[in-house]
Amino acid sequence: MITSNIKWQFFKINESDRSLIKNQTPLCLWLTGLSGSGKSTIANILEEDLNLKGFHTYILDGDNLRHGLNSDLSFDISDRKENVRRAAEVSRLMVDAGLIVIVSLISPTKSDREQARALFKKGQFIEIYLSTSLEECERRDVKGLYKKARNGLIKDFTGIDSPYEKPENPEIIIDTKLSSINEAKQIICDYIL
Repeated sequence: MITSNIKWQFFKINESDRSLIKNQTPLCLWLTGLSGSGKSTIANILEEDLNLKGFHTYILDGDNLRHGLNSDLSFDISDRKENVRRAAEVSRLMVDAGLIVIVSLISPTKSDREQARALFKKGQFIEIYLSTSLEECERRDVKGLYKKARNGLIKDFTGIDSPYEKPENPEIIIDTKLSSINEAKQIICDYIL
């Protein structure tokens, strides 16, 4: 909660100054979709490609964030909302630092993604919806989580007993059943470069 005793501190160096020395436009590339849709895999290959091209990047991955910054959060609806809020705030700071930040986060609700978008200047937040079907994600079951959720061992699992709200107007839509990881990466690079 903000009180009257807290004031914004303004500093001379700003986002434009930071991005200028990096020779890039800072962005938030927000990958959303079900578990197993390919978010982390695409984030990884995308960052590798951008790094080779000389861009300054950073990945904020949902699982990795839950090992540190968000380790105190559960998977109930209020904590999931807080998980997205924290990731969005950190992303905003990284964009302010002049970076291209790649967020790999299920972020299941439209309202949470809209609140994240609202933190950024127009054109800085690129929502990338991995529209891969539940059936395909469950078939892959990369981490064995769908099986556990179906057996009642995991509660509030997105797509099983917790909803996923599809984005209404994402900048990019990719179905990773139809597009390879390299094709997905290229679609994103073609959009942002």
